[in-house]
Amino acid sequence: MSELQATKSRPASGNKAAAGRLFVLELNAGRIHSMNPDGSDKTTIVTDCRLPDGIAVDTQAGHIYWTNMGIPSVDDGSIERVDLDGKHRKVIVPQGITFTPKQIHLDKKNGKLYWCDREGMRVMRSNLDGSQVQTLVEAGRGDVDRRDQTRWCVGITIDPKRQKIYWTQKGPDNAGLGRIFRANVEIPKGESAANRSDIEVLFADLPEPIDLELDLQERVLYWTDRGDPPRGNTVNRAPIDATPIPAPQIVLTHLMEGIGLALDVRGGRMFVTDFAGSVYSARLDGSEEKNFLFAQGNLTGVAYAEI
Repeated sequence: MSELQATKSRPASGNKAAAGRLFVLELNAGRIHSMNPDGSDKTTIVTDCRLPDGIAVDTQAGHIYWTNMGIPSVDDGSIERVDLDGKHRKVIVPQGITFTPKQIHLDKKNGKLYWCDREGMRVMRSNLDGSQVQTLVEAGRGDVDRRDQTRWCVGITIDPKRQKIYWTQKGPDNAGLGRIFRANVEIPKGESAANRSDIEVLFADLPEPIDLELDLQERVLYWTDRGDPPRGNTVNRAPIDATPIPAPQIVLTHLMEGIGLALDVRGGRMFVTDFAGSVYSARLDGSEEKNFLFAQGNLTGVAYAEI
């Protein structure tokens, strides 16, 4: 469920060309893998993660951030950081602060990490060192609300230009109750995370929307949907500035429980992972699809970076 927001990677300094790398989370084995965008030169850089789900890369600082869901029924999620080579691993948001953190998004300019907390039913953020954790949206609270999966927050991305957050609430498996929301980054004055007047429902009645990515150049939102075909097991997109926003366009199909999504806007391509262990690449319109890795374990988040 996951993700890199480095869709507009900084150019390499000097004469050295930047090299694209994929960073992929393997949920069942608790590992982070690094590889070339075609799947070659695959190496394991982190092990012993606790059900890793979302991933983001800070190329300037040389850091990888990821979420650990922990045991979904226990409030023991966490967020960690490591160098690009797997060294200097550090817990920045310890257990007990976020329940089941899912997709994570890096806002480098403003020094913030954003993530969704599934069983915690929250949209959250912190500083890059994990300090000043804030709840921006609270869709429910307590064990009774937690049993209502329409309250579960999963995927997240932000629009730093217009100061908006986007997130998914997936609903029960294959139930057709998934939704995608938008709100301002900052809570309106005098309101709270649980009682905000600025929340919009962009899409409703989706099979099971998971991870989000935003093409800030073309102003297009992309997302994976894990639910049943024909609308599920897909990658979808829609322009976000149109009034009204048109129905989503399906650009990839036949995924096996699609989860992770990363955009390389400059390269005009996307990368997708699914729970059956495949890694796909395609153009942003879904053409030239390639399934270049398969049977790689239960894959969740994916990030693309030029380093």
